Amino acid sequence: MTGARGGAAGAAQRDAEARQDAEARQDAEARQDAEARQDAEARQDAEACRDGEARQHGEARQDAEARQERDGNERRTFTPDFLTELFRNPLDPGYAAAAERKARGAGPTGATKRVISGITALTLAALGFLLVVAYQQTMAEEPARSRAHEELVEQVQKRRADTVALQDRADRLRAEVATLRERQLGGAAVARLRDLEAATGLAPVRGGGARITLTDGPTPIDPLTGERKTEAQVKDTDLQLAANALWSGGAEAVAVNGQRLTATSTIRQAGEAILVDFRPVTSPYEVVAIGPEKLAAGFRDGYAGRFFGELADRYGMAFDATVVDDVTLPAATELNLRVTLPSPAPSRSGTTSTTSGAPSGGGR
Repeated sequence: MTGARGGAAGAAQRDAEARQDAEARQDAEARQDAEARQDAEARQDAEACRDGEARQHGEARQDAEARQERDGNERRTFTPDFLTELFRNPLDPGYAAAAERKARGAGPTGATKRVISGITALTLAALGFLLVVAYQQTMAEEPARSRAHEELVEQVQKRRADTVALQDRADRLRAEVATLRERQLGGAAVARLRDLEAATGLAPVRGGGARITLTDGPTPIDPLTGERKTEAQVKDTDLQLAANALWSGGAEAVAVNGQRLTATSTIRQAGEAILVDFRPVTSPYEVVAIGPEKLAAGFRDGYAGRFFGELADRYGMAFDATVVDDVTLPAATELNLRVTLPSPAPSRSGTTSTTSGAPSGGGR
């Protein structure tokens, strides 16, 4: 009996364990089915979202293309290759749209058109009035400018004539002074005086030497700035270089365009004009010197000749050095020499008398 009851109890326990295992397997399978259903539902939701976004993007693209087609006549669309699109379609669509509207007769009409026409007419009338006034003022001021120019030219010519007359008078007076001086002096003194005057430039000299000719080159006007280019013009420093080179070569007398150079002569530039002893000289410039026979050849082969040759090749200036057999150089104008002397020192006696003296008698 006891053994039968023990066997029945073991069988019951095994049945219970078997039922528990079966229930556990069923629970596990149920959980797996539930998770599988959840995964399937999640995948379906994701696919539905992607489909919805794709539809939205497609609709947005279609809307954008429709708007571009509608606004094609009002706004130009630029492709990444802008230059290709520009050459292919050079006319802005706005102009084409305006021309089309004008052809259809869709412009402003009625009151708007009349207002625009009136404003345009008033603007044109105002511009025409301003142009007429400006022209009249310009024509009214032209006679005054012409008169002022003529007066200035007349003044310059009168002053130039006065200068020539004064110079002629000075030459006559100088000749009279020389004649009177020779009458009072002896023969040896007169000869020595003439030699000194020739050396200093106060008397005309005659002889052979060299003639250096410098001429301005072309002076074109810059089309952008309107300024005249002066690189090819002869400068005061060029004449100074020529005169110094002739003096160095052994010249005894030098003149620039008839103006005799002395120890106190100046060659300077004032604007575009060159002044020799404050007298203007113009192109062509002739620097004539009396000196040895090889003076012209030495000048041409020296530094000054090579320098002027380079200027002629680069800027188109004209340069020439020739030999002269017989030439006369005029005398220079009278020198205005200024002499300064030291001031005398005050006397000691006068200083003492002003600083000393006996006191007057009187009270203590």
